[in-house]
Amino acid sequence: MTDARMGPTTSVPPGTSVPPGTPTAAGTAWHGAASRLRAERLRVGYGQSDDILHDVDVAVPEGELTVIVGPNACGKSTLLKALARMLAARQGQVLLDGQPIGTLAPKAVARRLGLLPQGPTAPDGITVSDLVARGRYPHQNLLRQWSARDEQAVVEALLAANVADLADRNVDELSGGQRQRVWIAMALAQETQLLLLDEPTTYLDIAHQVEVLSLTRRLHRSGRTVVLVLHELHLAFRYATHLIVMREGRIVAEGRPEEIVTADLIERVYDLPCRVVPDPVTGRPLVLPLDQDAAWVAGRP
Repeated sequence: MTDARMGPTTSVPPGTSVPPGTPTAAGTAWHGAASRLRAERLRVGYGQSDDILHDVDVAVPEGELTVIVGPNACGKSTLLKALARMLAARQGQVLLDGQPIGTLAPKAVARRLGLLPQGPTAPDGITVSDLVARGRYPHQNLLRQWSARDEQAVVEALLAANVADLADRNVDELSGGQRQRVWIAMALAQETQLLLLDEPTTYLDIAHQVEVLSLTRRLHRSGRTVVLVLHELHLAFRYATHLIVMREGRIVAEGRPEEIVTADLIERVYDLPCRVVPDPVTGRPLVLPLDQDAAWVAGRP
């Protein structure tokens, strides 16, 4: 199969890893070379269990809003945790700024990479400003205590996340969407250019999902490299500038949503017959699942 724009392409069935830069029948993988964060032949698992990730090669493209999608238990969050050094590699390595991430001191990693894990919890009674101030921990040591720069960084983070008016409120008094923005503000206070968020819209209603994702888009447009794990395909395709599609611990396809998302890709990855049409608002791909009742799909009584 040949794409006139990209040259020869390769059909990639689910369960096949795609190195960055490899064109596929589903679309075009990312061709850029700039990446501060990458994984090479990465194998990761939990405890004594089988591997969750299988020889994954991936490079996070600089200056993009990357969204990782795939079915439940396909390894999305595991990949994010491995990239953030929360999980050690059984084989292969993660490189941050060209260095194996496991050789770097924890504070050195935290000064370069901010992570918002899934379902973070705040101490009882802590205020928004105090929680956000904890993002300055990587910049503290015995010789450098709280400074005017730390105070400024917290104020800037509160403003960027649009939670400055909540600074004196207790975190446990806030709505789900407000809490997520506060956690993002804490990550921003670290002053990193790399920001990883694991399912930041989980348990939020659609209005709060859009609120949080709009914030991540503003952060991306301000110059940060942002990586999200999301379940909601319509939101992933709307906000992503770069998409990574996973199945069974491997990367099946990656590239811009409008270039790689097809009905064939969605059916192969999710086992879901569907149609893919342009979103009437953005023009991005919109997945319309097809009911298994063929008569209903055809519109017959």
